[in-house]
Amino acid sequence: MMGARRAAAAALFLALAAWSQPARAADCALALALALDISSSVNADEYEIQKGGLVRALRDPEVRAALLAAPGSVRILVYEWSGWQQQDLIADWTLIAGPEDIDRLAARVEARRRSYVDFSTAIGRALSWGEAQFARLPVPCARQVIDVSGDGVNNDDLSPRTVRGMGGLGRVTVNGLVIKGADPDPEEYYRTEVIGGPGAFLMVARNGFRDYPDLLIGKLLKEIEPPQFIGLLSP
Repeated sequence: MMGARRAAAAALFLALAAWSQPARAADCALALALALDISSSVNADEYEIQKGGLVRALRDPEVRAALLAAPGSVRILVYEWSGWQQQDLIADWTLIAGPEDIDRLAARVEARRRSYVDFSTAIGRALSWGEAQFARLPVPCARQVIDVSGDGVNNDDLSPRTVRGMGGLGRVTVNGLVIKGADPDPEEYYRTEVIGGPGAFLMVARNGFRDYPDLLIGKLLKEIEPPQFIGLLSP
C-alpha cells in the first residue's frame, strides 16, 4: 500500500511539473482555439445564436475574471469551419493581457459576417486546420485546446478518427459542444469520434441552439481553469 501511495505521489509530482514548467518558461498557460460550425445544417438564425453566444461569453463577468486571473497567460484564436476547404480565421492568436484585449476580441467576433452557407461538415479537416494554428504561436503554451461546436456528424473528407490515426492532433485536447436535433444524432459521434486528448470533455445542448449561449459560458470557464489532478493519491 505504501509503495502504491509513493508511486501515486510521484505521478502527481510529475503531472504538476509537466503542466507548470512550460507555463513558467513561456508565461503561456493555455492556447485556446474556438471553432464555430457554419456548415449548411446551420441556418442564419442558428449562426447568429452561435456567434452571439461567443460574444456574450467573452463579455460575461465570470469568464472575463477567469481569463484575467489565469495562472499564466491565455491566448485565444477563433475560426469558422464547414467543408474540407472552408476554414476561415475570424481572430488570430490574441494575448489576453487585460480587459481591453477581451473587448477587442468580442468586437471582432461580433462584426463577423458569415463566409459560407452551402458546404458540408468536415470535422476532421476543421480539427487538423485548428491543430496547425498552434505551430504559429509566438511562444509555447502548456495546454493546447480546440473547442469545437457543431450540430452534425462528419460527412466530408477525413474523419477525426482518421486524422488522429495519421498522427494528427498530438497532445492537443479537443472538447466539444454538440447541438442536438439532427439525424443522425451527433451526440454519440462527438463523444466517441471527436473529443479526445488530456482532460477532454463534451457538453450537450439538448434543446438545440437555444441552449448554446449558457452552455458555452460554462464550457469556457471549465477550459480556462488549470487542470485538476484530484484522485491521483487515492489507493
